[in-house]
Amino acid sequence: MSTVLAPAAADSAAAVSLFDPISLREVVIRNRLWVAPMCQYSVIERDGVPTDWHLVHLGSMAAGGAGLIVTEATAVSPEGRITDRDTGIWNDTQASAWAHIVDYLHGQGATAGIQLAHAGRKASTWPAWGTSLHGSVPADQGGWPTLGPSAIAFPGYAAPMALDHAGIDTVVADFVTAARRAIVAGFDVLELHAAHGYLLHQFLSPLSNQRTDEFGGSLENRARLLLRVVKAVRAEVGESIPLLVRFSATDYTVDGWSVEETAVVAGWAAQAGADFFDVSSGGNVTGVQIPLTPGYQVPLAQFVKATAAVPVNAVGLITTAAHANDIVASGAADAVMLGREFLRDPHFALRAAAELGVPLDYWPGQYARAAWPAV
Repeated sequence: MSTVLAPAAADSAAAVSLFDPISLREVVIRNRLWVAPMCQYSVIERDGVPTDWHLVHLGSMAAGGAGLIVTEATAVSPEGRITDRDTGIWNDTQASAWAHIVDYLHGQGATAGIQLAHAGRKASTWPAWGTSLHGSVPADQGGWPTLGPSAIAFPGYAAPMALDHAGIDTVVADFVTAARRAIVAGFDVLELHAAHGYLLHQFLSPLSNQRTDEFGGSLENRARLLLRVVKAVRAEVGESIPLLVRFSATDYTVDGWSVEETAVVAGWAAQAGADFFDVSSGGNVTGVQIPLTPGYQVPLAQFVKATAAVPVNAVGLITTAAHANDIVASGAADAVMLGREFLRDPHFALRAAAELGVPLDYWPGQYARAAWPAV
């Protein structure tokens, strides 16, 4: 692993702040204020091809000064979509549409990342907006059979088919092919989605994985699919491309996936070729208590960083410049990801720099008259 965490062009002994650059392998990201993946459910044609909505949605945050912008969960196969309105990257038409968006992000100085995902047993559901329906979509209304480590349904959803060994091999191959297309499309950073109850998380958690073969039981076995994907993607994309893994650090149940297991597997994933860990939580079971307070997931990120000695970002109800900067400056995390705050204000990064008194040289020229301090 060749991740470098010291600020670019800065003394590594100096305190790190939100607007210090960060280098991951050969990629330099202009700051540590990043856009989290956020599903948009906006592919109206249901073909997985990103649209003008995605260009404007992601492009506005690039113009607004964000460092790394990670796309929504982008399916590596048609059956891996959460909904039929998700984006994909399983064919060249999709990759070409993504390339146009990536070019715009680069033109605004942002780093372009893509989250590669397979929804597993949480696939084939109704989108989160535009309908009052919830749960699995019936086959006669466009739904499809879902897959999982075991034939255990997510509460309220249809039961998946348990993947056999050939199916597992196909999943790994789909991630590899998607990674190749993402690089051709120009993405700088790849993220593997192993969080929020989707397929890779389903294999990690004993609540959704009750297999008795080499992919179930022990922690080493439950982590086997993720580690296979990490190794295979690293082999495919070479040594220059940063590879992130998004974890849900806990299922919030005593018998589920835990932050301690997350730290162990993060260490294994780093040895397999991953560079950075995006620490979220929850999503694999229902009926749990999640402490939704500002920065509630920061301690999870901090634990993984300290225990596994790996770089991490924190995410979750981070809404102010001061809070985001404190997380980075304290060393709790090496970067922060924001979601809803960027939806409320796509130019949050520019505003945060102004609030912190940090002059930036990447205000868009069209907006320079609004810069403070003046550029």
